[in-house]
Amino acid sequence: QVQLVESGGGLVQAGGSLRLSCAASGRTFSSVAMAWFRQAPGKERVFVAAVSWRSDKTDYADSVKGRFTISRDNAKNTVYLQMNSLKPEDTAVYYCAADRMITRSRVVVAASEYNYWGQGTQVTVSS
Repeated sequence: QVQLVESGGGLVQAGGSLRLSCAASGRTFSSVAMAWFRQAPGKERVFVAAVSWRSDKTDYADSVKGRFTISRDNAKNTVYLQMNSLKPEDTAVYYCAADRMITRSRVVVAASEYNYWGQGTQVTVSS
């Protein structure tokens, strides 16, 4: 079992930066890929970024490529999302999630492939 707790959200002006953190508990953290999703008001939850369990693979939504960076520190059981050049359209609740499959060789973008979720952290970008 994996428990996830996000932090680092807040209010920032357009063009600013935030770093989200997701602290995980559970012995399998270092063996599963991790991802960030986001959900804007009235919209579906969508994929943002993912990192493989060995940090050798990452994937990003087109909307955040070149601006966001996902990383993880298995020694600290933490995954990060560095968000730069933020835009108002990045406003959403951001969730971290753990892959349902241990030591998967690739990263996946479908929410259905993640079976542990945090409670979310609000990111608001003002124009």
